[in-house]
Amino acid sequence: MNATLTVFLKEVRENLRDRRTITSALVMGPLLGPFLFVMLMNVIIQKQLDKAETPLKVPVIGAQRAPNLVHALEQYGLVVEPAIEHPEAAVKQQLADVVLRIPASYTKAWNKGDPAQVEVIYDASRRDANTPVKRVRTMLERYSRTQGAIRLLARGLSPAVATPVVVATRDQSTPQSRAGQLFAFMPYFFVVGVFIGGMYLAIDLTAGERERKSLEPLFVNPVARWRILLGKLGATAAFATASLVLSLVAFHLAGYILPTDKLGMAIDLGPAFAGTVLLLMLPLAGLFASLQTLVSAFAKSYREAQTYLSILMLLPMLPSMILSFMPVKSADWMYAVPLLGQQLGITELLRGGSVTGVQVGLVLVSGFLTALVAVLATVRVYASERLAISA
Repeated sequence: MNATLTVFLKEVRENLRDRRTITSALVMGPLLGPFLFVMLMNVIIQKQLDKAETPLKVPVIGAQRAPNLVHALEQYGLVVEPAIEHPEAAVKQQLADVVLRIPASYTKAWNKGDPAQVEVIYDASRRDANTPVKRVRTMLERYSRTQGAIRLLARGLSPAVATPVVVATRDQSTPQSRAGQLFAFMPYFFVVGVFIGGMYLAIDLTAGERERKSLEPLFVNPVARWRILLGKLGATAAFATASLVLSLVAFHLAGYILPTDKLGMAIDLGPAFAGTVLLLMLPLAGLFASLQTLVSAFAKSYREAQTYLSILMLLPMLPSMILSFMPVKSADWMYAVPLLGQQLGITELLRGGSVTGVQVGLVLVSGFLTALVAVLATVRVYASERLAISA
């Protein structure tokens, strides 16, 4: 163990002096992700607030056919814009979020007491137009209910006659669970932070040393190769864990900046959240360190190893992609699947829920067992004479 500790301290000390490693592992990985996250969330939230609170400007075609309707919409906050030609094309070309068209048949149907149709023209594939469209439809429904009640009263009937069933909604979501849905991709930043935190160190300690011809002299020492490997893996995992801790601190500080309260949301990224995430992610530090070292062992240069590991980086994306396109109801057995268990656990924490002891145990046991298999495979490669000969 003295040899392993010596290698561990040596690699940590040398890489702390390497600006490239420090910048990549402890600056770019843990800090760039939270920074981009905060910027993106602020833009999204501010855009939603602007769409929901600012005066709603909508081109209205045929406004002269329904002056009472137009006046009521103006009272609700709609700003009537001049009519435009080819409204369908204007919406598709994003010249307008939504267009309201009052057809020629509106006046005749209204005077007869029949349902009078208006057209709301929009593009449902444009997510940024969802809020204006919803506001316009809400205004129209409000006007329709008001006029319907007036017609019933004019005929001596109670407006309640037109509403035989009243739907009472009971939303069980909480401010934090709604925020968890918005921040569902945050676990990806933690996983990638761990991956990047150890990647450059793993490359340098294997492919980098082969390129510098310093790996073979290291193997000449009367020390078992697996001890040397454990020291290198320990250093790589330590940098990955440090990157994760810095990410957690950065996201905790970001929680004070995000204006989630303006959307009726809340997010708790405090010590309890950070401690649980750190516990869930620990197996990945060892797993990624082993996989990165294993892949780097097959590369003869630093650049070649970077290419291989850039492809390997697609692996942490899989759970996030799967859950984005195929939402599933979580079950305990899913926590035994590396990467998927971490994704589910962190997502549940973001929603304000909790992770049970059984689920945490499944994540740790399966994660460390998988990491052990990867370590044994890496030990086998390190024991090969081909590694030393080609160094």
